[in-house]
Amino acid sequence: MSYQVLARKWRPQNFKEMVGQEHVLRALINALDGDRLHHAYLFTGTRGVGKTTIARILAKCLNCEKGVSSTPCGECNSCIEITAGNFVDLIEVDAASRTKVEDTRELLDNVQYAPTRARFKVYLIDEVHMLTGHSFNALLKTLEEPPPHVKFLFATTDPQKLPATILSRCLQFNLKRMPVDMISGHLQYLLKEESIPFEEPSLRLIARAADGSMRDALSLLDQSIAFGGNELKETDVRDMLGTVSHEPLIALLKSVSAGEGSQLLQQVEELSGVSPDFAASCDALISLLHQLAVLQVVPESIQDVDSIQELAKQLTKEEVQLFYQIALQGRGDLALAPDPRAGFEMILLRMLSFRPLRQGMQLASSADSIDKSTSEASKKKTLKVDAQKEVNNKVAKEVSQETKPVISEEPPPWEVIPASLETAIVEKPRTENKTKRKIEELPENKDQQKQKPTATSAPVKKQASKQAWHEIVPQLQLGGRAAELIKHCLLVKQENGIISLRLEKSSEGLLADSIKLEIQSALAEYNGNSVSLNITVADAETEETQLQSNETPAQRSGRKAAEKQQQAEQNIISDPFVVELSNRFGAQIVPGSVHPK
Repeated sequence: MSYQVLARKWRPQNFKEMVGQEHVLRALINALDGDRLHHAYLFTGTRGVGKTTIARILAKCLNCEKGVSSTPCGECNSCIEITAGNFVDLIEVDAASRTKVEDTRELLDNVQYAPTRARFKVYLIDEVHMLTGHSFNALLKTLEEPPPHVKFLFATTDPQKLPATILSRCLQFNLKRMPVDMISGHLQYLLKEESIPFEEPSLRLIARAADGSMRDALSLLDQSIAFGGNELKETDVRDMLGTVSHEPLIALLKSVSAGEGSQLLQQVEELSGVSPDFAASCDALISLLHQLAVLQVVPESIQDVDSIQELAKQLTKEEVQLFYQIALQGRGDLALAPDPRAGFEMILLRMLSFRPLRQGMQLASSADSIDKSTSEASKKKTLKVDAQKEVNNKVAKEVSQETKPVISEEPPPWEVIPASLETAIVEKPRTENKTKRKIEELPENKDQQKQKPTATSAPVKKQASKQAWHEIVPQLQLGGRAAELIKHCLLVKQENGIISLRLEKSSEGLLADSIKLEIQSALAEYNGNSVSLNITVADAETEETQLQSNETPAQRSGRKAAEKQQQAEQNIISDPFVVELSNRFGAQIVPGSVHPK
């Protein structure tokens, strides 16, 4: 007797033998037992998840000689013939090989005739999405109102290609991909029934490689049994699949974390000695990083943590997330690399280059590049900074003895700095932000320069004026809607801590309470004290008289841009070379082509 492959030998013959797909089986069992049968069923899902198997079991349930039920006897002639694949009233069609409309019409010509022996004539059309549009059109009417003795069972891996008119006439069942634990558990059961010795880790390798398909898992199991000499060992399965065990991958990640570049490349060299599939190795690395992330965030959800427990403590959560993203992106670029090994090395080198530095740790490459000359330069720089500080402190001390009041190292923006101090102190770099403003320029009046602040003198604060309003607005450092609104405002007056602004009528839609509070806060920081802000919208008459005579920052900016554009155009027109071209050849300047620098 010839050998029968495991995928055919262990194909389920009833719903109880099915593995997974409980959501589909429950609906079919209830429909069969409750006599609520539809005339068309559509089973969708990836390859090897049980679409055709469920369709055949359903055909067996419909035509069992002992009656319609969810538990066919499996012993009558109908059940035996359906199992053997030679039942006359079960018409199986491969749509991929019969795509023409003539084939569909020929198939439907016999729909009107009663079944030869069975209770129902069942049409099982596999890969139904391969039919042409004309074939679907020929099927529509029959599918909507078939004779009572006809049932249609469709199976497809790509339901998106089916017309909506076909989908609306069928009961659709979406079959799920098989999880790894379910596949490995079923393989373990089969091997025990076949009396074949195995190692459990080898079954998980096969289950992962099957990628959710039970049929693929059974085919790989057949291949693994032949490869291992009628037994399954983890090392044999890894060699057959070209995958890498966790130990080399863990060592690679430890080298990346420690910044050992030379050791990392040596480990890749040793790994390439076993001729692995580097695409599969990258997948295994991504899977390992996923397990590490889960272990770090939800440790109770991982069962086997002994092998990766130490690595999970050595890597931070941020590093694991970064390495996972790099590996995931590199997996897509692996096919573009000239050599798979080089692509795999680049993924690890990216991890090494972009890993976050921890406190007190430096990159190995940076540590190697630091020499004595760099250290001496650093020391000289430190001494120079210390000398500058000493000079500044000395000058500040002398000035303080003359002026009495203590001047802080970074005075508030409203304090006037004496000219002697401004020229003596070495300028220090400052970080520019909202709360720190530039110190006002000293007045040109010599009498004012000679004035020195006393301990009792009040600080001189900046006051926003009408004339300088267009200069004040950029210094407020507003952004977004608030910056746009204040550009269209005109400063009317400022007195007793109250600032009054008048807004253009055309920009009234920008005004809101939150925007007003943001502007008021910025003005308060600029003036150095709290202010109250009033914004009124100009009416048509006011806008003609005041807003035109006193420009808003937006109007001034537009006028300046127009003047600059006009000047640029005038310069081009009056250019001698352009004039000569115009006179000799009738050349013309293209409108809108002149742009000022």
